[in-house]
Amino acid sequence: MLDILERINADSSDISLMVDLFDTLRPKRATDGARATANVRTLCQLLKGNPVQANALRNYARNIIASRRHSSLYTEIGVLSSDGFFSELRTRIAYRILPPALGNDYLSEALDQIVYKRTDYLWMAAVPIDDWLCLFDVVLQSEQRATVQRAGRPYLGNLMLPGLLEAIRTLSYRVCAIGLEPRLTNFHTEMETYESPFMVQNFEVNAYLDAYQRQLAGEAVDIDDARHLLVMLDQCDGVIAKIRKKALSQGTSIALTYLLVSLTQSLDRMRKLLFLVDVHHPGEEKDQGRRAAAIALALELITAHNNKYMVSDLLRDNINLLARNVTENASHTGEHYVANTRRELGAMFLSASGAGLIIGFMALFKILMSYLHAAPLVEAFLFSMNYSLGFVFIHLLHFTVATKQPAMTASRIASGLHSRDGRNIDIDSMAELCNKVLRTQVMAVLGNLAVCIPTAWLIAMSWPYLTGHHLVSPDKAMHLLTDIDPIHGPALIYAAIAGVCLFVAGLISGYYDNKALYTRWAQRIAQLRGLRWLLGQERLSRLGVYLENNLGGLMGNFFFGILLGAMPFIGFVLGIPLDIRHVTFSSANFATAIVGLDHNVSWELVVTSVAGFLSIGIVNLWVSFGLALWVALRSRQVRFKQGWQLLKALGRRFRTAPIAFLFGSTIDNNLIEKVDR
Repeated sequence: MLDILERINADSSDISLMVDLFDTLRPKRATDGARATANVRTLCQLLKGNPVQANALRNYARNIIASRRHSSLYTEIGVLSSDGFFSELRTRIAYRILPPALGNDYLSEALDQIVYKRTDYLWMAAVPIDDWLCLFDVVLQSEQRATVQRAGRPYLGNLMLPGLLEAIRTLSYRVCAIGLEPRLTNFHTEMETYESPFMVQNFEVNAYLDAYQRQLAGEAVDIDDARHLLVMLDQCDGVIAKIRKKALSQGTSIALTYLLVSLTQSLDRMRKLLFLVDVHHPGEEKDQGRRAAAIALALELITAHNNKYMVSDLLRDNINLLARNVTENASHTGEHYVANTRRELGAMFLSASGAGLIIGFMALFKILMSYLHAAPLVEAFLFSMNYSLGFVFIHLLHFTVATKQPAMTASRIASGLHSRDGRNIDIDSMAELCNKVLRTQVMAVLGNLAVCIPTAWLIAMSWPYLTGHHLVSPDKAMHLLTDIDPIHGPALIYAAIAGVCLFVAGLISGYYDNKALYTRWAQRIAQLRGLRWLLGQERLSRLGVYLENNLGGLMGNFFFGILLGAMPFIGFVLGIPLDIRHVTFSSANFATAIVGLDHNVSWELVVTSVAGFLSIGIVNLWVSFGLALWVALRSRQVRFKQGWQLLKALGRRFRTAPIAFLFGSTIDNNLIEKVDR
């Protein structure tokens, strides 16, 4: 470190020595904040002991900064570009593989060379701000600081100020342009009725910056307080909040979400830059806050710079809001899967029983299709259509498949969370909702199995009277029972794969619900002249409303069937053992196999098989529910770390009233809440 300081040339702008100096500050492990802090303090002490070297380093740093353009650093790093989501995604993927060529024209390119390791932001953020300020003071020297303060300007130096002002103007124009995008104005038509705050802020920012430039040129001009501009930016934030709230009920798109994220980031950056250039409220306290804000902004820029080609960051920034809208629409569907009273539980049992009847016949059709011994692709298509059309038929009749619940109810749980501080979750309310969800799902599973098993058994018993032979041979029957063996086969792994398919189907359902709302399906269908002539305006309007409200459910069930039917074929193509196990079909196959063996089975085999399809159901439920709940919580940016507390709260409820916990009761809810406390 001392050797590098001695070699610094005050008249040079070659960046290589600055790179070497940062290499001495960088610890071997990016997470070693103590070592990084010690290195910064060592450099600070060396410069304090040698003012000549400190002066040389200051002039050397000024030369590097003066020879490069600044504004793009503040307007591009950490702010989404105007290229759009997919263009930005392609750019990041390409630059992750082959980084762009670096020049010497921009300050951001200097950052590429100095903080070239992607983990540099970790150790730099670990160093306390006071240590960075101490180093900053030593390099800049107290004499220069006093000169700048006497000039009545913020403690930034004339070298950085023009770039900051240019960046504020650029961001203001960008906010104005994005705020007038048709995707925003068409979605929030009030901006066309009243004066757009995005345009007004641009007028005010230009007036502010023009006065600032005239004052820098020596004219006697009074500059307005920057707080007036902050009010305008708050109004822009208000419009963004209204659009996001409106999107929860009317849907959203990737393009709209991208614009909202870009707007939010630009407004946030403008606030920080305005605070740094504000000339009002001078004083030591204000100056100290401004200096700390400058260091914080520098660390933010370095963090964003180190991660600017990270695809995961782009996906996180854009998908969080989109995922929230998808899960929000799924949560509306999930409300139908949560029973609050015994009457509702009874209705759920009947609804699930209807689905069990249909699934019994779907299991029959699948067995018959397997006897065709068709080509793998044809067989996958037949199985997929059997699943898809059957699940769609169940949805049309308003019946319930138990395993379809978790993907919906997880979103319902996430939307029903009550947080006192915006981050932590109210355990009592979540335990109550989870109890209702569990109770409802238990009743739905019982309804499915209570009818599905007898239906499959009756079909298998009737088959010899219709055809003269059993539906399945003894070998086929043993194969069906082996498929649901939870101990000696991969049945539970295949059940987990089916749980993933259920989760994906839930996302698809939420996506199409969101799409139907955002694109106004009901209105568009009502405008179809051909269908209007065929059905009449009233029926066509009802059809449009039905499709808008049920498109997610229809498409989710259809694609769920495709996933189930195509999974074995995908495994065949890839050469890996892929398959699915679904609790209702497994229970139907169990009943069919028992008949195929003429009921000559040992009690051990019966117990193993029953335990098998019940275990398959548990895995189906937990995998789909866990994945859906994880996505729902992430979409709301909630990190749930209270799992043990939630389990204890559920355990207390179960111990207090086990029957009511599983099947509902008229027990006083206040008693349960007191026990929870």
